[in-house]
Amino acid sequence: MTLKIYGMGPSRAARPLWAALELGTPFEHIAMPYTGGATRTPDFLALNPNGHIPVVVDERPEGAVTVWESMACALYIARIHGQPDGQSISPANAREEAEALRWSFWAVTELEKDALTVLMHRMAMPADQRKPDLAEQAENRLKVPLTVLEQHLMAQNARGERYLAANRFTVADVCVASVAGWILPAAGLLQNYPALQAWLSLCLGRPAYKQARGMK
Repeated sequence: MTLKIYGMGPSRAARPLWAALELGTPFEHIAMPYTGGATRTPDFLALNPNGHIPVVVDERPEGAVTVWESMACALYIARIHGQPDGQSISPANAREEAEALRWSFWAVTELEKDALTVLMHRMAMPADQRKPDLAEQAENRLKVPLTVLEQHLMAQNARGERYLAANRFTVADVCVASVAGWILPAAGLLQNYPALQAWLSLCLGRPAYKQARGMK
């Protein structure tokens, strides 16, 4: 069996790359930028007709399985290539499975758009192209979902669990931290959420995250 991950670390492809690295799952990284037309070739569009990275292709005895959408890719890798042993990033029970699903979907619907706006207009774009007013508006909107996340993490801490789904790092943390990390340029905003800051530091300090982000 061969697991192939198409994409590059400085993109949403960091999510499946990070998941696979955390699990120690062997995979083939197929470098694929999101610019320059690489994702618009007939061969790539046959894998993902949306023309986006990442794409995961899992060559299995019963046939190839293709997954796109970054959260789905990470969740698939954790579910199919991990073990529900209570030690790895894979959900070990129904509660952990539910936490992984709900927080991953939540990150896409409630966090990602405004987090990306903050990243682009506070840091990633050339300075002369940034629009601070857009970043400020996004930061104001983020106060609502960040409060939700802060309250959950505080409740987790109260029950002796440092992470989103358990007292260990799981795929739920992979998915949400990969989005929440985009808000780091808004240091003034994040300082209002100490539990979130502590959790995010734990997640983004993991060697597998740094390795995934460095994969071009």
